[in-house]
Amino acid sequence: MAQREARTGLMLISPTVVIILAIVLVPLAWSVLIAFQRIRLINVARTGLFENLTLANFATVLGSDALWDSLLTTLVYTAGSTLLAIFLGLVAALALRRPFFGRSFVRAAMLIPYVAPVVAVTFVWKILLNPEFGIVNSWGRQLFGWDDPVAFLTQASGEISLFGLDIPVPTALLTVIAFEGWRYFPFAFLFILARLQAVPATLEEAAVIDGATPSQRFRHILLPQLMPIIAVLVVLRTIWTFNEFDDIFLLTGGVAGTEVVSIRVYELLQVQRNVGAAAAQSVLMAAVLIILLGAYLWLLRRRGEETQ
Repeated sequence: MAQREARTGLMLISPTVVIILAIVLVPLAWSVLIAFQRIRLINVARTGLFENLTLANFATVLGSDALWDSLLTTLVYTAGSTLLAIFLGLVAALALRRPFFGRSFVRAAMLIPYVAPVVAVTFVWKILLNPEFGIVNSWGRQLFGWDDPVAFLTQASGEISLFGLDIPVPTALLTVIAFEGWRYFPFAFLFILARLQAVPATLEEAAVIDGATPSQRFRHILLPQLMPIIAVLVVLRTIWTFNEFDDIFLLTGGVAGTEVVSIRVYELLQVQRNVGAAAAQSVLMAAVLIILLGAYLWLLRRRGEETQ
């Protein structure tokens, strides 16, 4: 009986195993193998599986200044986007946790940036930020007295005057960080709002009776309850943002100081036609993501131990 159940279980999961092997594991193994071969796009079809194995691709990638520049840009972009998305999600969740007329509609509207097609929202942002006819520059000249329009998506660096000092700012990079935070804050909003709804109301009521201010209630009651969720959100958003490609590519094409690691892989493949180097950099990205995934699993296990 037990053997029959085991065979039945294997038969049921075998289609899934075949699909994973064909779609995930085999292409992944081939990509890793390509990373150790001298392959150009023009001869990729004629190269055997184990021909010309070498570490030259990794030496090329690791020895390139462009890799380290793109890695630094990726880290800044990832950290800024992750923190902004979680901050906006936290603010939105705190604002919408109490009942009011039309709350369900407002909550649903919060999801629009997350569920809207990326092509559509990037097109809207490019129109809004256009230096010639965009509404943002129009309002900037009328309300803030801008002398010249700001090319938010094509200007690598600008200057702002603060206390008589001209401070350089990475205009395009900050713009894509703002876009990323706006687009993905609904994800954090859903998680944080769900946790806020589970916080016992008696805790805050007791704090109000004891005379705690709103900031004290947030710091000492709500924030400790939210920290496990925020930690998980930080890891998840870091993993996903580090691997982001389409948002930046559609907004800036990777120019003006926004060349992240994924854009660099695309340029190695499509511009330089260097399949081996592109695969090598992809493998390095995968190694970083595996480390981040390990941190995420560690957080989940630690959270599970705390709840037991």
